[in-house]
Amino acid sequence: MALLGVLAHLAPTLKLRVMACGVDHGLRAEARAELDVAQQWATERSIPFQRRSVHVPGSSNLQALAREARYEALVSCAAEFGLDYIVTAHHLEDRAETVLLRLLRGAGPEGLRVLPPRLGNRLRPMIHASKAQVSAYLARHRIPFVNDPSNANDRFLRVRVRRELLPLLRELSPGIVEHLNNLADELACAPLPSVVDEAGEEILLNRAQRAQLRRALAAGRHHEQIWLSAGRVLVIDPETMLPRVVCSNR
Repeated sequence: MALLGVLAHLAPTLKLRVMACGVDHGLRAEARAELDVAQQWATERSIPFQRRSVHVPGSSNLQALAREARYEALVSCAAEFGLDYIVTAHHLEDRAETVLLRLLRGAGPEGLRVLPPRLGNRLRPMIHASKAQVSAYLARHRIPFVNDPSNANDRFLRVRVRRELLPLLRELSPGIVEHLNNLADELACAPLPSVVDEAGEEILLNRAQRAQLRRALAAGRHHEQIWLSAGRVLVIDPETMLPRVVCSNR
């Protein structure tokens, strides 16, 4: 509902044609009434609303099967009405939970590149917004919403990650949600060349330094200076376009 509110607000300015699609997975009788809430709100703002019903077979992997069926319905709807993008409302905590789920299942770096802001024609414009920010937006603009009770069902591993693991990790590291999102962002980028000092020892760059180096390499800015510790500066060699460490004259 927050995503729909944002898109409804931006559509005239950005000249967007917005359509909402609600998917009933056939798992809860209450879903029909919940979709009614979304449809009424959209209709009042002249946003076309489509409903799709899917069948999800009972399985221990219920959430994954429901997700697959939901995306199939969204892809079908987009194709039927000639829409260019499928836009979903994943937020910061959603992504952090997904990274943790992949780690628990033994995923490597490839498997941790989850929920990027854009993947093909799938857009996630709220992926860097926190759940608290989303809730504040709903309250500020008086946008109605409903809660899915399955989000509190401990039979699902994601729910236990959300309700048990993430709160514990927050106690140990208050910024853990942002750290997990930064990890997913970092892994989604092309790897950076190694940076070594005068003795051939690798220098570990912090996130801000890596971001600055990535931007400099992408733009071909060989005059860029990235300040390191102990009076050293990282520059881009104009001939090789590779980073090298020099001593600062300051």
